[in-house]
Amino acid sequence: MDKIKEIRPGVAIIIFNEENQVLLQKRADVKLWGIPSGHVEPGETVKDAAVREVLEETGLQVRILRLIGVYSEPDSQVFHYPDGRVTHFVTCCFQAEVIGGNLTVCPPETLDLRYFSCDHLPSDMLKMHPLWLEDALTKATESFVR
Repeated sequence: MDKIKEIRPGVAIIIFNEENQVLLQKRADVKLWGIPSGHVEPGETVKDAAVREVLEETGLQVRILRLIGVYSEPDSQVFHYPDGRVTHFVTCCFQAEVIGGNLTVCPPETLDLRYFSCDHLPSDMLKMHPLWLEDALTKATESFVR
Protein backbone atom coordinates (compact mmCIF):
# COMPACT_ATOMS: atom_id res chain seq x y z
CA MET A 1 0.00 0.00 0.00
CA ASP A 2 1.24 3.48 -0.84
CA LYS A 3 2.03 5.73 2.09
CA ILE A 4 -0.93 7.81 3.23
CA LYS A 5 0.17 11.44 3.14
CA GLU A 6 -2.88 13.17 4.57
CA ILE A 7 -6.15 12.69 6.39
CA ARG A 8 -9.12 14.87 5.45
CA PRO A 9 -12.66 15.36 6.69
CA GLY A 10 -15.42 14.57 4.24
CA VAL A 11 -19.20 14.68 4.11
CA ALA A 12 -21.83 12.61 2.32
CA ILE A 13 -25.51 13.46 2.13
CA ILE A 14 -28.36 11.00 1.61
CA ILE A 15 -31.56 12.52 0.23
CA PHE A 16 -34.78 10.59 -0.26
CA ASN A 17 -37.71 11.81 -2.33
CA GLU A 18 -41.42 11.28 -1.58
CA GLU A 19 -41.26 7.77 -3.13
CA ASN A 20 -38.34 6.85 -0.80
CA GLN A 21 -35.93 6.82 -3.73
CA VAL A 22 -32.37 7.99 -3.09
CA LEU A 23 -30.65 10.77 -5.01
CA LEU A 24 -27.41 9.65 -6.66
CA GLN A 25 -24.82 11.66 -8.53
CA LYS A 26 -22.71 10.41 -11.44
CA ARG A 27 -19.37 11.90 -10.44
CA ALA A 28 -17.16 13.45 -13.12
CA ASP A 29 -13.90 12.55 -11.35
CA VAL A 30 -14.39 8.76 -11.16
CA LYS A 31 -17.35 8.27 -13.57
CA LEU A 32 -19.23 6.30 -10.89
CA TRP A 33 -22.59 6.81 -9.20
CA GLY A 34 -22.63 7.81 -5.56
CA ILE A 35 -24.23 9.75 -2.80
CA PRO A 36 -23.48 13.48 -3.13
CA SER A 37 -20.30 14.04 -1.14
CA GLY A 38 -17.25 16.22 -0.79
CA HIS A 39 -14.63 17.81 1.41
CA VAL A 40 -14.91 20.03 4.46
CA GLU A 41 -13.22 23.38 3.83
CA PRO A 42 -11.04 25.11 6.46
CA GLY A 43 -13.18 27.00 8.98
CA GLU A 44 -16.36 25.17 8.00
CA THR A 45 -18.52 22.86 10.13
CA VAL A 46 -19.38 19.42 8.77
CA LYS A 47 -23.07 20.40 8.62
CA ASP A 48 -22.27 23.57 6.67
CA ALA A 49 -20.02 21.56 4.34
CA ALA A 50 -22.82 19.07 3.71
CA VAL A 51 -25.31 21.81 2.83
CA ARG A 52 -22.75 23.55 0.58
CA GLU A 53 -21.71 20.36 -1.22
CA VAL A 54 -25.33 19.45 -2.05
CA LEU A 55 -25.96 22.94 -3.44
CA GLU A 56 -22.74 22.90 -5.49
CA GLU A 57 -23.33 19.43 -6.92
CA THR A 58 -27.13 19.30 -7.33
CA GLY A 59 -28.58 22.81 -7.17
CA LEU A 60 -30.71 21.78 -4.18
CA GLN A 61 -30.98 23.53 -0.83
CA VAL A 62 -31.22 21.09 2.05
CA ARG A 63 -31.73 20.87 5.78
CA ILE A 64 -29.80 18.26 7.74
CA LEU A 65 -32.11 15.78 9.51
CA ARG A 66 -29.65 13.45 11.25
CA LEU A 67 -26.15 12.04 11.37
CA ILE A 68 -26.21 8.54 9.91
CA GLY A 69 -22.63 7.70 10.73
CA VAL A 70 -18.94 8.47 10.73
CA TYR A 71 -16.87 6.31 8.38
CA SER A 72 -13.10 5.93 8.50
CA GLU A 73 -12.31 2.31 7.59
CA PRO A 74 -9.19 2.32 5.40
CA ASP A 75 -10.54 -0.31 2.99
CA SER A 76 -13.06 2.15 1.62
CA GLN A 77 -11.83 5.53 2.84
CA VAL A 78 -8.29 5.64 1.40
CA PHE A 79 -8.17 7.20 -2.08
CA HIS A 80 -5.33 7.08 -4.60
CA TYR A 81 -5.35 10.13 -6.84
CA PRO A 82 -3.84 10.22 -10.35
CA ASP A 83 -1.19 12.71 -9.19
CA GLY A 84 0.12 10.16 -6.66
CA ARG A 85 -1.49 11.59 -3.53
CA VAL A 86 -2.92 9.06 -1.11
CA THR A 87 -5.58 10.48 1.21
CA HIS A 88 -7.47 8.88 4.08
CA PHE A 89 -10.93 10.40 4.55
CA VAL A 90 -13.04 10.46 7.69
CA THR A 91 -16.55 11.01 6.36
CA CYS A 92 -19.64 12.18 8.22
CA CYS A 93 -22.72 10.88 6.43
CA PHE A 94 -25.96 12.80 6.96
CA GLN A 95 -29.56 12.44 5.90
CA ALA A 96 -31.08 15.66 4.60
CA GLU A 97 -34.36 16.89 3.16
CA VAL A 98 -34.81 19.24 0.23
CA ILE A 99 -36.11 22.68 1.23
CA GLY A 100 -35.52 24.58 -2.03
CA GLY A 101 -33.66 24.91 -5.29
CA ASN A 102 -33.99 22.91 -8.49
CA LEU A 103 -32.32 19.60 -9.29
CA THR A 104 -29.62 20.64 -11.76
CA VAL A 105 -26.56 18.85 -13.13
CA CYS A 106 -23.73 21.13 -12.00
CA PRO A 107 -20.50 20.77 -13.99
CA PRO A 108 -17.65 20.20 -13.57
CA GLU A 109 -18.26 17.82 -10.63
CA THR A 110 -21.52 16.20 -11.75
CA LEU A 111 -22.28 14.29 -14.97
CA ASP A 112 -25.82 13.19 -14.07
CA LEU A 113 -28.32 13.17 -11.18
CA ARG A 114 -31.16 10.71 -10.68
CA TYR A 115 -33.35 9.27 -7.98
CA PHE A 116 -33.08 5.47 -7.73
CA SER A 117 -35.17 2.89 -5.94
CA CYS A 118 -33.09 1.55 -3.05
CA ASP A 119 -33.54 -2.00 -4.32
CA HIS A 120 -32.48 -1.12 -7.90
CA LEU A 121 -29.22 0.79 -7.50
CA PRO A 122 -26.78 1.14 -10.39
CA SER A 123 -24.03 -1.48 -10.52
CA ASP A 124 -21.33 1.14 -11.08
CA MET A 125 -21.44 2.78 -7.62
CA LEU A 126 -18.62 3.89 -5.36
CA LYS A 127 -17.88 0.85 -3.21
CA MET A 128 -18.67 2.32 0.21
CA HIS A 129 -21.92 4.09 -0.63
CA PRO A 130 -24.27 1.05 -0.56
CA LEU A 131 -23.23 0.43 3.09
CA TRP A 132 -23.94 4.06 3.99
CA LEU A 133 -27.35 3.80 2.32
CA GLU A 134 -28.05 0.53 4.15
CA ASP A 135 -27.20 2.26 7.44
CA ALA A 136 -29.57 5.13 6.55
CA LEU A 137 -32.40 2.72 5.79
CA THR A 138 -32.15 1.01 9.20
CA LYS A 139 -33.63 4.14 10.83
CA ALA A 140 -31.37 3.41 13.82
CA THR A 141 -31.63 5.92 16.64
CA GLU A 142 -27.87 5.94 17.19
CA SER A 143 -25.27 6.88 14.60
CA PHE A 144 -22.94 4.25 13.16
CA VAL A 145 -19.18 4.50 13.65
CA ARG A 146 -17.30 2.36 11.15
